[in-house]
Amino acid sequence: MDQDLDKHWRHWLNPERRRPGSGKTAPGVGSQPRTAIERDYDRVLFSTPVRRMADKTQVFPLDRSDSVRTRLTHSHEVANLARSVGIDLVFNRQVAAGLPEALRDVPALLATIGLAHDLGNPPFGHQGEDAIARWFAINRQAVLDSDGDLSPAMKEDFLRFEGNAQTLRLLTKLQLINDDFGLNLTMATLAALVKYPTASDRLDRDRVTHKKHGYFQSESALMEEVWAGTGLSAGQRHPLTWIMEACDDIAYSVLDAEDAVKKGLLSFSDTIAFLRHEAPDDPVVTAVCDAATDEHQAYRRERLSPDELNDISMQTFRIRAIGALMEAIGEVFIHSLPAMAEGRFERELVAASRGGPLLAALKACNWQHAYRHKSVLRVELTGLTVIHGLMDAFWYAITERTDPADPASVRATPLAGYIYQRISENYRRVFESPDNPMPLRYREAQLLTDMISGMTDSFAVSLFDEFREVGFRPTTRA
Repeated sequence: MDQDLDKHWRHWLNPERRRPGSGKTAPGVGSQPRTAIERDYDRVLFSTPVRRMADKTQVFPLDRSDSVRTRLTHSHEVANLARSVGIDLVFNRQVAAGLPEALRDVPALLATIGLAHDLGNPPFGHQGEDAIARWFAINRQAVLDSDGDLSPAMKEDFLRFEGNAQTLRLLTKLQLINDDFGLNLTMATLAALVKYPTASDRLDRDRVTHKKHGYFQSESALMEEVWAGTGLSAGQRHPLTWIMEACDDIAYSVLDAEDAVKKGLLSFSDTIAFLRHEAPDDPVVTAVCDAATDEHQAYRRERLSPDELNDISMQTFRIRAIGALMEAIGEVFIHSLPAMAEGRFERELVAASRGGPLLAALKACNWQHAYRHKSVLRVELTGLTVIHGLMDAFWYAITERTDPADPASVRATPLAGYIYQRISENYRRVFESPDNPMPLRYREAQLLTDMISGMTDSFAVSLFDEFREVGFRPTTRA
């Protein structure tokens, strides 16, 4: 079976790029010291959307504390955890042992998709996704149902708007260099980046890989190309995507708990008590809580303030919890790899491991004490109002033009022209391109979501205020 898996790994780690002739060394430049997959990480790292994540919500929108995590710090943490698992897999567990290049490519690929996995998320976190989908539901008749050229799947792209699908679009279409290949990432990276390898009209809540969609109809042909290039079937997840998903789960579950304590929503002792009550007989929960509690008791003798004691105790807990969960996912990945190769694996990696009860208890604690806290809900409402107001404004500007059949025609009013010019130039170029094969109404709706998704939290708020100052008044309700 190992030899069979090595054959799969050759496809799964395909370093080819979509642009013809890619990968050649520039004239006058020596041999490239990085592999193609390692260069993918650098292409993503230096892209503008990565920098914007510094001002995008992780859990606590518009938080003024520098110590509370943003989407950027979360993504770097996921990339770090994923790379660490990759190093363990290739050096200690002999994954892809028949491919010498895997020693570098597996950790690099995992770091890349860990860094990139949230790039498509709109401002205000996952609440932003819900706000976008709700706007389309409210305006469905006027925006989506009024055009007979839109298929059911095209409509679902917006009614179920998904940041994961926006990530793929952002890196392959919207981050323009000098052509229409975006950052021109390798086949391996593109395949592994897609967490949900299905379309918006083919969702299946009973399947982990199909509970959301990972690409829009505008990128469906691209996905066929990527699947063919990596030996995967439509709907089949790349094996390394399971690890990235697990590291994402570990990062936000453990580290959101740490942030909740930092914000004073609960204490270290509250967290430990909750976990013990939630999973009283689980050996992993008991071992992690016992170790963290022992060190907490030692710290109590150091005459620390309550805030310092909470901080250092949660840091210890974080180290213990992440260590236990990381070891658990490495074990279950090796055991499950044959099923993944055949497309038969359909459980979240952590849930299938001995770390499952610890992660579930952490998620329950975060939900009860952090995600539903009134301070979070209050700012979420602000985000909903801002996003809906901006979508009203941009939709007016996108559609209020002198020639309805020509997306590049002059806007029909000065206000529409002013707002339209506030849309990023590269987004407008993709929308206005005569080579864009999608129906015009789909392109209009997609320009709207492209712009909203690319915003940071503070920019969205300031632009909302700016549009009101120049006379635009929102028309929809949250």
